[in-house]
Amino acid sequence: MSTLLEQRPVNGTAPVRRGRVLGLGLLVLVVAVAGAASLAVGARALSPAEVWRGLFAGPDADQRLSEIRLIVQTVRVPRTVLAVVAGVALGVAGAMVQGCTRNPIADTGLLGVNSGASVAVVAAISVFGLADPLQYVWFAFAGAAVAGVVVFGLASIGRGAGNPLTLALAGQGVTVFLAAMTTAISLQDKAALNAWRFWNAGTVAGAGFAVIWPVTAFVVVGLVLAAVTLPAINLLDLGDDVARGLGVNVALHRTLGIAAITLLAGAATAACGPIAFLGLMVAHVSRHLTGPDHRWLVPYAGLLGAAVLLVCDIVGRLVVRPGELEAGIVVALVGAPFFAALVWRGRFRSA
Repeated sequence: MSTLLEQRPVNGTAPVRRGRVLGLGLLVLVVAVAGAASLAVGARALSPAEVWRGLFAGPDADQRLSEIRLIVQTVRVPRTVLAVVAGVALGVAGAMVQGCTRNPIADTGLLGVNSGASVAVVAAISVFGLADPLQYVWFAFAGAAVAGVVVFGLASIGRGAGNPLTLALAGQGVTVFLAAMTTAISLQDKAALNAWRFWNAGTVAGAGFAVIWPVTAFVVVGLVLAAVTLPAINLLDLGDDVARGLGVNVALHRTLGIAAITLLAGAATAACGPIAFLGLMVAHVSRHLTGPDHRWLVPYAGLLGAAVLLVCDIVGRLVVRPGELEAGIVVALVGAPFFAALVWRGRFRSA
């Protein structure tokens, strides 16, 4: 049975557009509900009324309300905001990287972003003695950006320059090399190993607005670049030769797309650590709902990314109470079977 979003009438596109707009509205509502649940769920049980009062309480509140205010405003609000920002960034980056590389199973790790951030984090802790996330988050972002540039640079030289396969091979080579460097450094420094293990799990907890606001600024720039390249990505999907024949500057738009992916994935990874499979999952679900048009697919992927990361973070707080399971672990537990099902479904269809 076809859903409203999958109906594509031959005569006229108005019903399709209305269905897609309705879908966007529903996703915004889902994100809002998940955000509200994220504010209410935690190690300490709070009623919706207490959360509401704590959200707007001032510093002159009584002792009980001050405790609630501290929990809500300094712990749960930043955590919820970061989950939304990182989820949008990873969702959009996941959809973009599949479009730019014409690879349906591509993820942001393909560009070496995760491994670049990892090696920068362990280097910052081991070499410079940085232990505060506010300090090494910038190293993580710089490492992610440098890795993305190196991968794209390697893929742009030689006989196969600009080929999506060349990009994938360059990304895999850089990823393996940086992963080896991360292991070598972390094994020599116990403090670096312990800090990296926590960061590498992928969590939206513990980061304050001092980290979130700068990261959000990079995400906004990445979203703007992504929006600029969306029409061209639709044409790049037809192949580079066809896109050039239709007047697209392939090198320019692919460069802008890679820059957007690096900013989005790099900022999210720097703040949260690597969160695997999120971009891959939401990109495929979005494509199922909207079709291949990236002008719709990418916004859907961003909102789905925020909703999924919020829900996974909430689940992580509930399943091992009074402890917590990091959101990145929950996403991986969901994403690995999703990836396996995706591969099986592809083989089944090709049989």
